[in-house]
Amino acid sequence: MKIRLSVLLSLSFAAALAQTPASIVEVHRIFQNKCVSCHGGTTPAAGLNLQGTGTTELSRAQNVASRLVNINPVNTYALSAGQKRVYPGRPDRSFLFKKINAGLEPTIPALVAQEGTVMPGNGSLLTDAEKEVVRQWILYGAKTLGTQFDKSLVDEFYTSGGETSFPLGVPPAPPAGEGFQIKMGPFFLPPSGEVEYFQKYELGLPANVEVNRMDFEFSPYSHHFIIYNFTGSGANSIPAGLRTSANHSQINLVAAVQESFTLDLPQNTAFFWDKNIVLDLNTHYINYSALKPFRAEAYVNVYTQAPGTAGQQMFATLLVNPNIPIPNTGDLITHTRSEYQTGADSIYIWGLMGHTHKYGQGYKVWKRQPNGQKGELLYDASCPDGEPGCVAPWFDYRHIPMRYWEPLMPLKWGNGLIHEAQWMNDGPASVNFGPTSDDEMMVLIAFYTEEPVQAVSAVQEGDTQGDMRLSPNPAGEFLRVEMPDGRDWPDLRVFDLTGREVLSRQSLSGGVALVDVSALVPGVYIIQAGGVVRKVVVE
Repeated sequence: MKIRLSVLLSLSFAAALAQTPASIVEVHRIFQNKCVSCHGGTTPAAGLNLQGTGTTELSRAQNVASRLVNINPVNTYALSAGQKRVYPGRPDRSFLFKKINAGLEPTIPALVAQEGTVMPGNGSLLTDAEKEVVRQWILYGAKTLGTQFDKSLVDEFYTSGGETSFPLGVPPAPPAGEGFQIKMGPFFLPPSGEVEYFQKYELGLPANVEVNRMDFEFSPYSHHFIIYNFTGSGANSIPAGLRTSANHSQINLVAAVQESFTLDLPQNTAFFWDKNIVLDLNTHYINYSALKPFRAEAYVNVYTQAPGTAGQQMFATLLVNPNIPIPNTGDLITHTRSEYQTGADSIYIWGLMGHTHKYGQGYKVWKRQPNGQKGELLYDASCPDGEPGCVAPWFDYRHIPMRYWEPLMPLKWGNGLIHEAQWMNDGPASVNFGPTSDDEMMVLIAFYTEEPVQAVSAVQEGDTQGDMRLSPNPAGEFLRVEMPDGRDWPDLRVFDLTGREVLSRQSLSGGVALVDVSALVPGVYIIQAGGVVRKVVVE
């Protein structure tokens, strides 16, 4: 995916980048002007020499970078917090930036006594523009070759002003103990500029968590915000920092929204995040100002709960039609696609949302009948809340609604769905599927569980919950499952918190079963029998 600007701005911006020094050289010049009085010579402060050695300015700058990038700080407090001198792509985890920040980035807390004082300590504090140059270098991956951003655009923003994503202040993070905040950016767009960025984002969670709510906050200048997570070793080959290449070979969808939005999951469901999860963030920003630069950023407040709180894992998927030729004839063009998996079990849909770009005229979803024809109309993006049958349909591609079902809607996935979008292209050229606002899209976003969602309460030893008694709880080698009325239930099953069945079906003869759990890894498990779901702790 590439940056798309108007023709004149594209040419001038590319020329400006070609004429400016490598980003690391710009950073090195700031160090020479403000920092080497302490961090130079034979005995530099903290053993950090920011002068560098080499025969050229670039080689000296690269030498300095080698002493910063992915290097542990001497400060033991910063080291214990998991920071590097410079953590590529992450100013919030870079001790160097924290030392120079002095309030530029409000989400980074002020220095504590154990971290020392603001740098430079010689009274020549960096200007906001200089701090921003250092931050941008880090955000784009702390690279030692090439020009990743336009320094003149940064200088213009801080000297002459520009548009910002949050003119009234950035969104506050969740209260301590309730979750954490993810930030993407800031990055800068020239007047009338447009860009879609991706960023690998390591959370560094101390333990596995369940996520039951996410608040997405970004500017109306943004077209969407998407969170993916890498699977397997997919993250290993992805470079740090902002990038324009998607590279989605090993990735799952977590969530996708088109405007600032709260994704509040149904009771007893959650996204299950492993402590080693690595996200891939994706945002698409357009600068609608023809005169001023724009500082783009996006925030996600993630609210968490302990593993075992939710009974069902929430999943998300993108159902994409990548072949949607739309000629620029001004006629109404329709493309339709079926989505199903032959022989698959039922899924339970929580939400559906369509997605098009500017030529979009509508988006609808039907249940697919066994004969492949359209059945019940489930979703109409021209109606409030996506619910079909509204009196005055009106499609707005910038604000396409999500339709929710609570209780969740069962869908036989072997039959599946049919989704259909319409466009009217009166623009200068024919278009097809693509990432920018000059292209088009046909994407259906679906949230679902793989099992029906039922109320689950914490179970204490010997307690009766509804029709099921579990004892002991926590369990050691054996768990006794008992139904007081003595019913025979032939479908007792045990799942871990990822939804994987860890014990095969067992008979509940006479309403009692003794389940051997000695081979299970200690943790929280889900017991399901006769449609009743309960939690048990195995020690």
